[in-house]
Amino acid sequence: MNLEEFKNKLQKYKRSDIIITEHADLQAFSRRIDIEEIKDNIINPVKLVYYKEQEAENPNEEKYECFFEYEKNLYHKYAIILNRKIIIVTVIVINRNWQGAIK
Repeated sequence: MNLEEFKNKLQKYKRSDIIITEHADLQAFSRRIDIEEIKDNIINPVKLVYYKEQEAENPNEEKYECFFEYEKNLYHKYAIILNRKIIIVTVIVINRNWQGAIK
């Protein structure tokens, strides 16, 4: 699935379908990221520039790393799980070029 197809997949979810884990909530708080901003990025993924599928623990889940660009070297990275809901597992701020990290 290409990036546009993945964005369309995310847009099918509603804000009420997004679950923030305790870990992600703590990470967002410590990194001064507003939870509503995270939800906005998921349901309206215009800043999403890259995603990578990860191995999910359960067969009925899909797991992804998602990179949202704010500036040239400022990104938010979310680890998410998709099933009937979107579960935000963790939130990271990246202040450098992330592309080398995925090679």
